[in-house]
Amino acid sequence: MAPQPDTSFTRYEWSEAKSLMPPQAQCEKGPKGALVPDTDGASDHIAVVYDKGDMPPEITIKQVSGSVHTVLANGIAVAVVARKNGKAPTVSDVLLVERRVTP
Repeated sequence: MAPQPDTSFTRYEWSEAKSLMPPQAQCEKGPKGALVPDTDGASDHIAVVYDKGDMPPEITIKQVSGSVHTVLANGIAVAVVARKNGKAPTVSDVLLVERRVTP
């Protein structure tokens, strides 16, 4: 019997990502936040996009109040996450994406 592919991983819908490459991003440098939908519908994901050649940003999570958290990249807020229920986001939940910047 042939081995079955592993389908236990989360499928990211990059084509549906929000704010991944806004038009003004072509001339703006620095980390940006993006929302990447989860095809399973379990929970969407936060991605931090940074410029190619730069060091990946240091990601931190700060609790604002109750279930509201801010995702920071090098100390700059790039996303706010508010969950009705479920666990608080962790640094390991944030996807880092390197992008090419055109001059």
